[in-house]
Amino acid sequence: MQKCLACNKELKGRSDKKFCDSYCKSSYHYKQTKEGKKGIYNQIDRQLKHNRSLLKSYNKSGKATVRANILQEQGFNPKFFTHYWKNNKNDVYLFVYEFGFLKRKEHNHDKYVLIKWQDYMGNINTH
Repeated sequence: MQKCLACNKELKGRSDKKFCDSYCKSSYHYKQTKEGKKGIYNQIDRQLKHNRSLLKSYNKSGKATVRANILQEQGFNPKFFTHYWKNNKNDVYLFVYEFGFLKRKEHNHDKYVLIKWQDYMGNINTH
């Protein structure tokens, strides 16, 4: 006889049943997520959330400039973004949700120009 993956009680019914009820199923999957399984989706989601948090913390006024090494030392990874926007000068800003960044070189230092998504930017272009 098979047992519930969440509570270990004996299962009744279908032979391929894995959980007693929806509560056990939900509880099991929540626990798996909390334990931090290293699936690709979870890794990407964590990095996007971390990138967004950093961009938000350094961009309080809607536009800011910060040295790239400061963000990267805190775990920012510019390869993870959700969409992009190209301005009239053909600069391509990469966005993590509503916070965007553009890499620039100023005075021999790599910097990011940080902006916040505005209504005039129009439709979102995904990569």
